[in-house]
Amino acid sequence: MTDDRTKPIGVLLIDDEIAYVNVLSNRLSKRGFDVGKANSGSEAFQILRQRSFDVAVLDLKMADMDGIEVLKILKKMAPEIVVIMLSGHGSAKATHDAIRHGAYDYLTKPYELDELIKKIVDAYENRPTL
Repeated sequence: MTDDRTKPIGVLLIDDEIAYVNVLSNRLSKRGFDVGKANSGSEAFQILRQRSFDVAVLDLKMADMDGIEVLKILKKMAPEIVVIMLSGHGSAKATHDAIRHGAYDYLTKPYELDELIKKIVDAYENRPTL
């Protein structure tokens, strides 16, 4: 997906469910997003050292590192990145923690792809300019 420039929105997917990340990556790529994939927090940090992204879609529960911890590090590494948290275990506390630590928005699994795309575009259009 692109705005009035020709550069597509860069989206980094971070989730330890490999099949889910691959399917979501394909679906977003077909809709014009420039997608990067990471299956752990540490892999996401390595990818961010190599290139930048506009939006990160980050799972709350992962094997190697809690999503809130990943969020904190992402915001230090790339303050300009806008983060949307995903969880299959939605709770008011998790939502509050994510927003308090810099997440732009929060989405509970399962969700409709169009809903995620709308959140990504909204996040991109409302990202801070540093």
